[in-house]
Amino acid sequence: MTASNAKAHAFPAQLVKGYEAFVSGRFSDEHMRYRELAEKGQKPRVMMIGCCDSRVAPEVIFDVGPGEIFVVRNVANLVPPYAPDDDYHGTSAALEFGVMALRVEHIVVMGHAQCGGVRAFAEFQADPFHAPLSPGDFIGSWIRLMAPGAQKLGTPPVPAGPEYLEQLALESIKHSLLNLRSFPCVRTLEERGKLKLHGAYFGVMDGRLLVYDANMDSFVPIAEDLHATALAQPRF
Repeated sequence: MTASNAKAHAFPAQLVKGYEAFVSGRFSDEHMRYRELAEKGQKPRVMMIGCCDSRVAPEVIFDVGPGEIFVVRNVANLVPPYAPDDDYHGTSAALEFGVMALRVEHIVVMGHAQCGGVRAFAEFQADPFHAPLSPGDFIGSWIRLMAPGAQKLGTPPVPAGPEYLEQLALESIKHSLLNLRSFPCVRTLEERGKLKLHGAYFGVMDGRLLVYDANMDSFVPIAEDLHATALAQPRF
């Protein structure tokens, strides 16, 4: 579809412009890589379960090319427990595909600062009847997956400040890792040493990345020197 045809069909102009830059730049440079992926299929080693927040695109944060990571994004980067039934399970289906079909070697659950889903759950705890996301809609039901993590933190402050919201996000990541292990295929492969699970947390404002250390039961920063250098660079 040409740019003029896309505009005629009311396709967003921003996307048309972006595609034009992609096809004349990155695609041109990596044409053979795309051809190889089309002919041989994808074989990513890493599966990323992230938030659908537009500010935290894993491909940008980790500077990866096409075919390098298998990405699943949902509200608040949550992993539900293993619960096969006749309902629709998009995240669980993607997880099953990544583990059983693609045979990924790592699964990363990555949360982030300023997460709207985390804030919505905190507001729901404070006022279940007047929170902006009611318990009866899709999002309200989905974010209740954060309840076990919230219980570990005790009674939330009102209003919930940045420190509490960050702790809630971190506990939610840890609980999603527990839910991952409720899937038989994940648990079996991890026990055999063929699959590793990781937690991560990205700071939208400062670009800081924390990763979960299970031995210490805490999140620790990585690439601290590079991060400090990047923040110290003058901005014009």
